[in-house]
Amino acid sequence: MTPFKLTDEFIAEIEQLIETHKDAALKRLLEEVHYADVAEIIDELNEDKATYLIKLLDSDKTSDVLTELDDDLREAILNNLSVKEIAEELEELDTDDAADIVAELPDEIVQEVIAEIEDKEHAKDIVDLLRYDEDSAGGLMAKELVKVKATWNVLACVKEMRAQAENVTRVHSIYVVDDEDILIGRLSLKDLLTASNTAQIKDVYIRNVDSVKVNEDPEEVAKIMSKYDLEAIPVIDEIGRLVGRITIDDIVDVIKEEAEKDYQLAAGISQDVEADDSVWELTRARLPWLILGLFGGLGAAAIMGNFEEMISKHAILFFFTPLIAAMAGNVGVQSSAIIVQGLANDDLKGSVGNRLLKEMLLALLNGLILAAILLLFTWFWKGAFLTALAISVSLIAVIIVAGFIGTFTPLFLHKRGIDPAIATGPFITTSNDIFGILIYFWIAKLILGI
Repeated sequence: MTPFKLTDEFIAEIEQLIETHKDAALKRLLEEVHYADVAEIIDELNEDKATYLIKLLDSDKTSDVLTELDDDLREAILNNLSVKEIAEELEELDTDDAADIVAELPDEIVQEVIAEIEDKEHAKDIVDLLRYDEDSAGGLMAKELVKVKATWNVLACVKEMRAQAENVTRVHSIYVVDDEDILIGRLSLKDLLTASNTAQIKDVYIRNVDSVKVNEDPEEVAKIMSKYDLEAIPVIDEIGRLVGRITIDDIVDVIKEEAEKDYQLAAGISQDVEADDSVWELTRARLPWLILGLFGGLGAAAIMGNFEEMISKHAILFFFTPLIAAMAGNVGVQSSAIIVQGLANDDLKGSVGNRLLKEMLLALLNGLILAAILLLFTWFWKGAFLTALAISVSLIAVIIVAGFIGTFTPLFLHKRGIDPAIATGPFITTSNDIFGILIYFWIAKLILGI
């Protein structure tokens, strides 16, 4: 299949068909277009035209389109739909996606929308999902799954599976429960197909099954599914009853959102923002870290002021100040980035002491190599060996300290239950700038005897 490519000409054609109310032509044009591509088209339209298109197309497509839209545009479209129209969209969605949309609706119409859903079992499942925290496995799971009883025989099992599978978009796994709905295992299709029709499920099912509890953190769910290469994982309640499942597409969304959040924190943005947010929202997100950077710069300037006499006698020290500050920041960010990545992937092994020792040795090796290059350059450039030595030794010390700070800070924050991603970017850079400048001039003063 040729990948869909959105062009200005195509958008113009869509807008022209909407303006002239050529509904049949619009339907034909978009009939074979994937719902994700339709969402991309709608994102380019204004609110009125986007709503027109949603109302025109069948709910079996537009329901999925709504889940792909930007939050603000989806909210605007839903505000233009009637209670009945919203209910029709929800009926076509899996319960997890439907619950996400209901959670965005104004409180005053939620009950009306739920009441309009014709499939009462579907409505009940949506309401059930709304009671879970959105940042938990329960808030992430869907109710659609295929489960069988251990006491059934194969023939009864296949009959029941056919009935259940009608409401399940993808059948990743077949879960086995007891008479109390307690999850006790999973069923292999191969074993089911090769077993006798009269065989009992309890004799052919696999007892080893990975699961998560409803209050589990989504990041932990992502780690488990990634580690064991799972396409879906069952969710159980506090007493082990099977209540839902989480599929790989939901976990991809979790990983994407977490990566975006960590990237923004590392870049010095304190809250979730997007490029098209208002100037005020973007300012609120960025300003706290910029203020931190400002105070860091003022601190570095104050430190340099205390070494004014030395700088006046050895002006070359002033010219290498940006280099020292930059190296401290770079090394700190590199060290913290590796630690944050390891914590996120659960790849860090061994004690904190061993990790710090390893990073210190790495910083020492890098520092020696870089200092040797700097020593030769400065010596040949200015011909002052003692000054070149002071700058080079300072660089080694600064790199070691920066490596220590960049490693220790995210580990410390993680131990305290704080997202270690906030350690990167401006925080590490600013702290290493201050310590780097202080160490630089202090060591230079010792070596030059001023």
